Amino acid sequence: MPVYDRPVKNPQVSDNNAMNDNSAPVEFSVQFWGVRGNIATPGHKTVRYGGNTSCVEMRLGNQRFIFDGGTGLRVLGLDLLKQMPVEASVFFSHTHWDHIQGFPFFVPAFIPINRFHIYGAIAPDGSTIKERLSDQMVHPNFPVPMHVMQSDLKFYDLIPGDVITLSDGIKIETAPLNHPNMAVGYRVTWEGRTAVYCSDTEHFLDRFDNNVLHLARDADLLIYDATYTNEEYHDHKCPKIGWGHSTWQVGVEIAKKAGVKQIAMYQHDPSHDDDFLDRVQLELKAAFPHGVVAREGMVITLD
Repeated sequence: MPVYDRPVKNPQVSDNNAMNDNSAPVEFSVQFWGVRGNIATPGHKTVRYGGNTSCVEMRLGNQRFIFDGGTGLRVLGLDLLKQMPVEASVFFSHTHWDHIQGFPFFVPAFIPINRFHIYGAIAPDGSTIKERLSDQMVHPNFPVPMHVMQSDLKFYDLIPGDVITLSDGIKIETAPLNHPNMAVGYRVTWEGRTAVYCSDTEHFLDRFDNNVLHLARDADLLIYDATYTNEEYHDHKCPKIGWGHSTWQVGVEIAKKAGVKQIAMYQHDPSHDDDFLDRVQLELKAAFPHGVVAREGMVITLD
């Protein structure tokens, strides 16, 4: 298994404020910037949970990691303009539209003083993450090509199963997920705490996916694809079997089996408005007290 050994530092933080300095907080936090799947859903019925597509930020001490680049990435980018210069690592689960459509609108990537390390798996057709991000920004689909982005963009090709080791003892494990044309799940471990990003995955009808169980083992937080309910997934008129997504009920079963401490249900279906997700939250709490339905702006700190 290849191992990527690369230091990552946010240049806005000086060495005098290193994570091992007792005067500086050592925090592992997770913030949700986009929690929808398939398509953005702005409007009065999605105000409480948000309508932007997939984007999650993790802060590990002084380091920043971004998972997926849906429309939530644009909102994160606007926030980062107040913190420049910025250095961050961006990990893509896959390149279906709802996970990359915010990348062309990520303003910090157009500013030369910033640097971004971009990771993604090589697609089944052999294309790299750089090629696929670039392809969405060419005529006639987009007016501005990717080379207009003036920040320092560095690209890294993954094979699911790779382990990435970074500075400060950060370890990122990867595994393939059951999704059309493949997706990648990520397990991030640092200072004895673990968060797992497991978007766009479907369980098997006769068993749980061992890759998901392995990523989720004893995790402090599991971010899980809960696009459907069990009723929707098995609906006899329009079943969702084979569509590449899971249910919140299966997420609860996986969390219990893997010994997960907290689960965040994620990748909400466009048809699930705020009232629907409120009902899911109530049922989820009854089934798994440390479960939450992810909302835009929500911050979870791993103690």
